[in-house]
Amino acid sequence: MVSLNLNDRQVDMNRPWLNRPSGNRLRSFHMLGLVVMTLALLTACAGTPPDQINLMPAPGVYTDAGLAPFSDDDDIPNVPYEGMLYVTDRLPADDQKKIYLDDRGGELRVGVASIELAGKTMTWEEARRISLLKNRADDYPLQVKSVNEFGILDRSFTDFSPAELVPPDRRLASQQFIDNIQQKLAVSERKDIYIYVHGYKVPFENPLLVATELWHFMGYDGVMIAFSWPSTPSTLAYMADLETAALSAFNLRLLLEFLAEETSARRIHIIGYSAGTRLVLDALAQLAFVYTDEDPVHTRGKTRLGRVILVGSDVDRHLFAAYLVEGLLKVSETLTVYQSGTDKALGVSNWVFGRKRLGQFVGSEMDPSAVDYLRRATNLHLINVTGTEGAATGNGHAYFRKSPWTSSDIFATLLYDLDPPQRGLVRDEETAIWTFPEDYISRLKTGLDRVSQDATQ
Repeated sequence: MVSLNLNDRQVDMNRPWLNRPSGNRLRSFHMLGLVVMTLALLTACAGTPPDQINLMPAPGVYTDAGLAPFSDDDDIPNVPYEGMLYVTDRLPADDQKKIYLDDRGGELRVGVASIELAGKTMTWEEARRISLLKNRADDYPLQVKSVNEFGILDRSFTDFSPAELVPPDRRLASQQFIDNIQQKLAVSERKDIYIYVHGYKVPFENPLLVATELWHFMGYDGVMIAFSWPSTPSTLAYMADLETAALSAFNLRLLLEFLAEETSARRIHIIGYSAGTRLVLDALAQLAFVYTDEDPVHTRGKTRLGRVILVGSDVDRHLFAAYLVEGLLKVSETLTVYQSGTDKALGVSNWVFGRKRLGQFVGSEMDPSAVDYLRRATNLHLINVTGTEGAATGNGHAYFRKSPWTSSDIFATLLYDLDPPQRGLVRDEETAIWTFPEDYISRLKTGLDRVSQDATQ
């Protein structure tokens, strides 16, 4: 029998970013079960089926600053495969009622899904207009209409893959996936790939729907890919999902290497959410080990990783510190971590593990060594969303979709390569953390206008 000492948590790694945990500790597995159920309730989406989401509020930069992401009013512009590309390591289902199971499949399956508004029919012009409204009278649920799997990514076959899964032409699915990406990049202004990695307790469809709405507000430029790892939509799945996340990080790294080596993408960006940030950080840490002896310029040239964004990160701060020490920041151009002081889901996670989470607002808890590290690490940005419009909606965990200011900031980062001061954020001198000023939207509009003016000169 293995004995776990839950009280022995005061471990000083002599690393930046560390904060002493509180004295609250779980006393029994009964308490652990209660906390897990509480967390499940906190993260549940009330009012919509698990395979649907309601369209997120329009970003504030569109509703309040008069900007728009679309240049074509007639049709969804330049999407040759007419849907959302996806990659999953879920096990496929045997019947037509469910496409993929919540179990691990091992290999990476690639394909494209068609997305539609559930129960509503409208023209592209109507959809464009409604999506940009600041206050919508109705909900607009998105759902997956159909899925077309190309097959298994050839480099994800291993010695443990069942022989019957390996087709005569191992490259066929990979090539079809590449061809779709290349076609879209060819007609895009920004030759970039964007990957969305979802969080805990959702089915296969969820990341495809979230990726679709994000891409919609990005004007369908570049290539968006939904990475659907086998999380489990169950009230008691939290611990199991965390183990699965560690395994799926390996597959995410394979995907990143595949895209960097076999597509013409200028850069690859990642948006990781909640428990999905574990996958992202683990995958980046693996790449850091791969390029241990290489300098940052060479490493980024190989990975082609641009902006990595972590939202609601359910990662131990000590673990993040260890990743930083081992060279995490040399893998991508920038790493942005959004934090919130009103994220109830992370508050419960903190209670479960007895450790502060990366996505919780640090504030005055910052150790002087951590503040100094932030000032020196110019490509690491911590951003506090506490108090911004919509950030505390629901359980305060999904603010990247619910807060029009946060979504504006994310889109400005991904689409225009603007750093925090260019986007209008203000840095707190005591903590070196970026914050949203009261006139953020007007500041952001000024920054975007400047980009537009520079582009025309």
